Amino acid sequence: MYLKTLNLRQFRNYQDQKVEFTAAKTILVGNNAQGKSNLLEAVELLATLRSHRISRDRDLVQEGEAIAQINATLERQTGVSDLTLTLRRNGRRSVALNGESIRRQMDFLGVLNAVQFSSLDLELVRGGPEGRRNWLDTLLIQLEPVYAHILQQYNHVLRQRNAFLKRHIETLHATSLDSELAVWDAQLATTGTRVIRRRDRAIQRLAPIATAWHASISGSTEILQIKYVPNIPLEDNHPEQVEQAFLAKVQQRAIAEMHQGTTLVGPHRDEIELTINQTPARQYGSQGQQRTLVLALKLAELQLIEEVVKEPPLLLLDDVLAELDLSRQNQLLDAIQDRFQTLITTTHLGSFDSQWLKSSQILFVKAGEIISNL
Repeated sequence: MYLKTLNLRQFRNYQDQKVEFTAAKTILVGNNAQGKSNLLEAVELLATLRSHRISRDRDLVQEGEAIAQINATLERQTGVSDLTLTLRRNGRRSVALNGESIRRQMDFLGVLNAVQFSSLDLELVRGGPEGRRNWLDTLLIQLEPVYAHILQQYNHVLRQRNAFLKRHIETLHATSLDSELAVWDAQLATTGTRVIRRRDRAIQRLAPIATAWHASISGSTEILQIKYVPNIPLEDNHPEQVEQAFLAKVQQRAIAEMHQGTTLVGPHRDEIELTINQTPARQYGSQGQQRTLVLALKLAELQLIEEVVKEPPLLLLDDVLAELDLSRQNQLLDAIQDRFQTLITTTHLGSFDSQWLKSSQILFVKAGEIISNL
């Protein structure tokens, strides 16, 4: 797939900027806080309808404006698509494909696929489980767009159940409330089981690919293992068994939930364990080794998406070359070659050899404006 054009209107610090991509690799050069990351974020939003930097749409709309719009033309084996995402400061976002409004946002997902790799991703190893869950969910949305709907359903039930627990924290043991709570339990187990089963399947597919990349980058001196550790015991990935295990665990934690007024069971408490040579990666070795792990994860994402959608996704590299030493930079740049259309942000061109520079489109970003070669 090939991103041909991108048009940003009143998005972040861009007033009205159109970019035409003329090479497989585009290097965006500029000082910090000029808008390089904002451009990559716009592409990420078209691919996943999520931003890894921010959760509220109003922060994406230019100050003093009511709406922001991201528009792109994308070429795939099946033809050319025109994508539009409209973000509103005070309301729902909307999406359109080839000029036609799409009611269900999940029908917009899967048109553009992209893997984002930024310096924030180093927190995948060092940070808490929530970051790893978000990473896996974002990948799953691209592998299986219906997952966005499944996750939304689960989060909706979770919010409602939490509100119920908080509201009745004083009186929850009253028999009259038991049947109402049982309804929420059943919904939580049904929707949560769908999330768990898909997360499990995705890790089963991703783990061997990431392990192979990691061995290649580390010269086979280290063995990476990725293990999905759901909050519900997962003996078997059959929906009935998972749902039964889910309900059994809800019963076990009922008293603790009553005391705390919140849901303690479900995929919102899952973990993805990353170990190197059987030691948890966050406790293991240097920052360099942690970066090798994240690099292996990102290369595995690219490969898995390509296997599933049958076309190479876009790669968005946001200021990561500065975070990698020379040998890891070379591993990454060698793996990319011209196989993936790649957008790279950097503050200077020193990380790239002359071959790379010669075969890349170079754009300069300054205060929300993009200029071709100076």
